[in-house]
Amino acid sequence: MPSLLDQPFIFVDLETTGANAQRDRITEVGVVEWQGEYAYEWSTLVNPGTPIPPFITTLTGIDDAMVADAPSFASVAADLLERLQGRVFVAHNARFDYGFLKNEFKRAGLDFRARTVCTVKLSKKLFPGEYKHNLDAVAERNGLRAEGERHRALTDARLIYQFLVKIKSERGIEALDAALEAVSRQANLPTGIDPELIETMPDGHGVYMFYDEHAQPLYVGRSHTLKKRVLAHFAADLRANKEIRLSQQVRRIEWISTAGELGAQLAEVRLIKSLAPTHNHVLQQADTLCSWRYKPNEDGSAQPALVFASAVDFGQEPHLYGLYGSQREANNTLKKMADANKLCLWALGLEKAGKRAGAPCFGMQAGHCRGACVGKEPMRTHQARLSAILAKARLQPWPFAGRIAIREQDPASIASDWHLFDHWVYLGTASSEVDFADLLAALPPAHFDVDIYRILSRFLIGKHNLHIVPLPTVATNTGEEDR
Repeated sequence: MPSLLDQPFIFVDLETTGANAQRDRITEVGVVEWQGEYAYEWSTLVNPGTPIPPFITTLTGIDDAMVADAPSFASVAADLLERLQGRVFVAHNARFDYGFLKNEFKRAGLDFRARTVCTVKLSKKLFPGEYKHNLDAVAERNGLRAEGERHRALTDARLIYQFLVKIKSERGIEALDAALEAVSRQANLPTGIDPELIETMPDGHGVYMFYDEHAQPLYVGRSHTLKKRVLAHFAADLRANKEIRLSQQVRRIEWISTAGELGAQLAEVRLIKSLAPTHNHVLQQADTLCSWRYKPNEDGSAQPALVFASAVDFGQEPHLYGLYGSQREANNTLKKMADANKLCLWALGLEKAGKRAGAPCFGMQAGHCRGACVGKEPMRTHQARLSAILAKARLQPWPFAGRIAIREQDPASIASDWHLFDHWVYLGTASSEVDFADLLAALPPAHFDVDIYRILSRFLIGKHNLHIVPLPTVATNTGEEDR
């Protein structure tokens, strides 16, 4: 069997504007080409065409001024591709560097594929008793020293090269080759799924979609480690029959990268409802969504009225209690509340008055009513008790004057998303200020969605460090606020 070490290697390190391969850009490339006893070095700064975040400059020392006169990636793409082709691609956390290069080459109209070796995995394979496997730890453990500053591309590429050379020298070719073969095996993907496609998938937040051979949606999922989660669906140790059946049906994979968890949850809900994948739980649709509208009055005679989201704007209505998938669910829930708290079914409007004046309701006859139906409990007292019980289920009022934009920033990237809402209604997401302006100029039709409401209310209540920007209201020709 031919040895992997018989092939030429190229050790690669990149510096970038962030961690998102689809949105961020490369700022520096460093490579060490290795074949036999010979090694050749090459590096270049790259103008990313976008500002470099301050935290990246602090980490790498590369700032906007340094790359201002550097070539674009498109300018160096052909030369770099020639160096990479036909070589085993070696990098520390290879998915990161390989994914960035795949995306940059794609933008330049070039196709890049290579067999990859990740030296993080290699270090874990060779040193299973060690806890740390970042490049600093690998260098210290193996006594590696490279000329240049850490977190610069060529310096780090040199360290990766030195690591393999040292292992080869200390453990021998056979041991190194066996370890390389083990860590470079490709994932056990379904028929028709190109492993190269998976390599371009980002590691951060996002949603993914599985389709079968007839292009029918099978499953929509989300994760903060997108690639890792997708690969987990095809792991050899799957136990649940449902997971096994799903993995066997997949013939196409798509994904959407998001700047954070809020965007991923919003996209997941939207896609599940629009695609109706066969392996997802069915989410609540708007046509049957209902709630109890209740507004106490002076004499205590107010009764809850069931209203539907298809007829009432739940985002604007201030007196709603509970969200239910059907009229039956709403009635049953209110009856259970009445039974548990000895409320009167007649006073609630759940039971018609008896033919004889002053006749008790069925609940009172069963000992489950304090007698509002026969005047034993004053109606205003009954109303006060009902108000206190319903208060726990009250829909949160919209805490802003009108529309808001929530800016979600990827902490490891320049990538950001702008999510637009108005009275709990989700109006869309844009990934740039230009796209956001276009979204505002042509707002899509939208309605109150119970799952969006629950997602957004959790994020507004929780400590998520949201950047919320209130937006001015816009009047229509009729003088009404335009959503």
